[in-house]
Amino acid sequence: MLTNPLVASRRERLRMSILVLLALLLSGCGINNIPTYDEQVKSAWAQVENQYQRRADLVPNLVETVKGFARQERETLTAVIEARAKATSIQVDETILDSPQRLQQFQQAQGELSSALSRLMAVSERYPELKSNQNFLALQSQLEGTENRIAVARRDFIQAVQRYNTEIRTFPGRLWHSFLYSDMELRANFEATAPNAGEAPEVEF
Repeated sequence: MLTNPLVASRRERLRMSILVLLALLLSGCGINNIPTYDEQVKSAWAQVENQYQRRADLVPNLVETVKGFARQERETLTAVIEARAKATSIQVDETILDSPQRLQQFQQAQGELSSALSRLMAVSERYPELKSNQNFLALQSQLEGTENRIAVARRDFIQAVQRYNTEIRTFPGRLWHSFLYSDMELRANFEATAPNAGEAPEVEF
């Protein structure tokens, strides 16, 4: 039996309309929230990485500048160099988000570098010539700006992870997770590891 081309065309348009309607209904029910929030977590993490790397890049010039005026502060300078080496030795990519242990390791290493930099800044208070050096002032300003950017990037990452984890654990996201995204696990988040851990190191003069 031959099908009327006009009827076939109408059926095809009706089928397409139904598919479009279903897609709109499903998108309104949050079917895409989990992968969308996961991408936001990855994007926020990239900013955290970027800002920590920016800080690590400042450290060698900062150490060399301080060394020129306070060479006798060898222990403090060495601590900064070693903390930077440890922080940059940890392999960092998106896979770290799937490993709470590696994320904690990374966080601890960055915390040690923050602490070492704070001690270095405190030591530099004893050297008026260093405090007035233009190169040091420029590096100090860059470090202060970077610490602020780190704080913002960490806050955004924490919020992105919370949004993603909440979506997986609450209705209707929990249903979509069970049916479509069961391979996507809860994400680890930053945790405060010391008093005032959420605060940027004090670098003002």
